[in-house]
Amino acid sequence: MHTESVLPLLQTLHNQICAALEKEDGGAGFVSDCWQGRLGKGESRVLKNGAVFEQAGVNFSHVEGSAMPASATAHRPELAGAPFEAAGVSLVVHPKNPYVPTSHANVRFFIAHPEGREPVWWFGGGFDLTPFYPFEEDVLHWHQTAAAVCAPFGSDVYPQYKQWCDEYFYLKHRGEARGVGGLFFDDVNRWPFDTCLDFIRAVGGGYTEAYLPIVARRKHTPYGERERNFQLYRRGRYVEFNLVWDRGTLFGLQSGGRTESILMSMPPLVRFEYAYTPEAGSPEARLNEFLKPRNWLGG
Repeated sequence: MHTESVLPLLQTLHNQICAALEKEDGGAGFVSDCWQGRLGKGESRVLKNGAVFEQAGVNFSHVEGSAMPASATAHRPELAGAPFEAAGVSLVVHPKNPYVPTSHANVRFFIAHPEGREPVWWFGGGFDLTPFYPFEEDVLHWHQTAAAVCAPFGSDVYPQYKQWCDEYFYLKHRGEARGVGGLFFDDVNRWPFDTCLDFIRAVGGGYTEAYLPIVARRKHTPYGERERNFQLYRRGRYVEFNLVWDRGTLFGLQSGGRTESILMSMPPLVRFEYAYTPEAGSPEARLNEFLKPRNWLGG
């Protein structure tokens, strides 16, 4: 019965998020790609070359497998080899304007069926922000919204999941955060099932509340070749994280998921530059001040 309760919620979030992004873009609409693979089915929606978003991908998937992949059981060895079912909505938005941050969000549900035991279920997800030319008021709004999402579920939820986000979205080989954080959580079954479902609903709705006001505030900011080149360079960090560290990418590839949908998070254009160092005191160098965990809300 668990999955039957989750799927309508995820499909509703899929529709709501796409509609909100499409409205904010005001240009190209999403193109739907319904797919069926060896493990299940889903729908990938991609907006390309919009008025605001260079590329936005919002993916819904529902898959089943005969054995949990290694990436999902590294910290749950008792579930190794167990049949599983997984469903989720994941998205990444790559804006055109370098003053508009890239954003990512996902909500997901897993249930495993170990032999001779009761099913084991949990939720995961969150949202995080990756600016190129950051503004403190934008980051503050982002974290205020994240805190408001968590508040009804306990005073400890935002601090815990904010810290988890800071630790997870960290490029160890670079010694820097991917962005300014937000929320990240996994293995969540700390509340009754219906409460966990309410939390997932709040996170999914909170993403657009956190992101779209920032987009509206920055999307008309003038920029030139310098800002565009820096944006493309910093997108390289996004690629590095997703291909080296992201557990969702590893899970999808190891479980035999649909490669095109798994790699939908990649930016459409990116550049790498050997040994690039921003000029001291430049707007580009200022980004480094934001790539360290910070208590944005004080207290």
